[in-house]
Amino acid sequence: MLRVCSVLVLAFCFTTAASSAHADIVGTIRVIDADTIDVGATRIRLHAIDAPEIDQSCVTEQGVPFACGQWVTAQVEARFGGQTARCTAREVDRYGRVVATCRVGDVDMGAEIVQQGWAFAYRKYGMDYDLDEKGAHVTDRGLHGFRVQSPAQFRKTRAKGRIPPDPACRIKGNISKSGRIFHVPGQEFYEQTGIRPERGEHWFCSVEEAKAAGWRPARR
Repeated sequence: MLRVCSVLVLAFCFTTAASSAHADIVGTIRVIDADTIDVGATRIRLHAIDAPEIDQSCVTEQGVPFACGQWVTAQVEARFGGQTARCTAREVDRYGRVVATCRVGDVDMGAEIVQQGWAFAYRKYGMDYDLDEKGAHVTDRGLHGFRVQSPAQFRKTRAKGRIPPDPACRIKGNISKSGRIFHVPGQEFYEQTGIRPERGEHWFCSVEEAKAAGWRPARR
């Protein structure tokens, strides 16, 4: 009899644990960027959408740089910040964030964000918002009115040291066989030059700063 009771108790514990693991996450929203939020104490990466990084820039039709990463974050904050979300977890990503579909009332946050052009459908991880993005694209809504590098490509490029961590400091202080050379935006080898701080290379905010640090300008 004791053994039977023990088995029942264990079964109950496992059932309770499984139910907890799949329970919805409910809490107040704090917006981190346009596709990442905190819901209470849980960091959530919204399922199947991808938004510009907060330091990412886009270009207007007139060729003017535009801080679109900050802009879309502000739009999502204005729309959802401080409200209560109920999120259904799907998995945990490699950064330890819970990947989830979240709703505020009857609104699917992912659908709303993509429909407004504040993020793109992340088809690599699901086709949930494919039609939402196509609708935003047809009407040039939000990001679809700008020239935008895909967020995934931006992250890949930045990881190679080609995107400045500070948008105001875009001069690349490179160390090569020719010595310490700095490249400014628009020069021939600017885009393909990656900066590796571990090798002593630097980002500079001005030509004067680069020269004072011992770097010379690239010839082309």
